Amino acid sequence: MIKNKCVTAVVAATMLLASQQAAATIVQVKTSLGDFEVNLFDQTTPVTVQNFLAYVNSGRYDQTIVHRSVPGFIIQGGGFRFVEQLPLTPIQTNAAIVNEPKLSNVRATIAMAKVSGNPNSATSQWFINLADNSAGSPKLDTVEGAYTVFGQISAADMEVVMAIANLPTYSFNGIQGLPLRNYTADDRANNVPLSIANVVTVESITVVDARANSASGLNPKPNTLLPDPEESSGSSSLWLLLLGPLLWWRRRQQ
Repeated sequence: MIKNKCVTAVVAATMLLASQQAAATIVQVKTSLGDFEVNLFDQTTPVTVQNFLAYVNSGRYDQTIVHRSVPGFIIQGGGFRFVEQLPLTPIQTNAAIVNEPKLSNVRATIAMAKVSGNPNSATSQWFINLADNSAGSPKLDTVEGAYTVFGQISAADMEVVMAIANLPTYSFNGIQGLPLRNYTADDRANNVPLSIANVVTVESITVVDARANSASGLNPKPNTLLPDPEESSGSSSLWLLLLGPLLWWRRRQQ
C-alpha cells in the first residue's frame, strides 16, 4: 500500500509539471571553444526541460566548466565552476527530478547525469552523447532506469562539441578526465597550477528561440529498450563514468 502511494505521488507530480509547458525550446551554449545550440524536447520531457531551464534562467550554469570528458562516450558539465584554483566549486542545485526515459541516447543528444541506484536523482549535471550510447557498452537506454535525453544538437554544432571532446584530459585529486587547453603532460607531471585559460568554460546558456514547436522537425529516436526493475536497480558500472567520482570528491570536502 505504501509503495502504491509513492508511485501515485510520483505520477501526480510528473503530470503537474508536465501541464506547466516550458516556455523555451532552443538554447545557445556559449563556451570558450565556440557556441552550439540545443533544441529542447519540452513537449516530450517537460519535467527535465523545466528543470534545465530553471538553472538557465537563474544563471547558475554561467561560468561553469566542462568537468569531464570520456573519449568516444560523453562530455559532461553543469555541476562546477573553476574559481582561480582547484578544487572545483560546486554550484547550488535544486531538488532532484523525476526520470523521463522516453528518448534514446544516440549521438548528439543531451541527457541528465544522476546518482547510481536512484533513477530519480538528476539535478543540474548534463552530458552530451558523443556516440550512439543507447545499446552498446554501456547501455544508457537501459542501465540505472535509463538516462533521460531532453534535447538534441545539430550536426553542424556538434563540431564545437567534438572540439571539446578532442582536448587532452587529465586527472587531479578527486577529478578524472578533466579536458584542458594549453596544458601538457609535462605541465601535469610538474604540477603546474591551472588557470581559467586552461579549462573549457560554459560562459552562458541563454534562450534563443521560445517557440514551443521548434523541435517538431528533429524526429528524436524513441527509447525502445526500457529496463526491467531488476536491471535498473542492480547496475552500477556507470557510477564510475557519470557523476560518481566527483560526488565522492565533493563528499570528502564536506
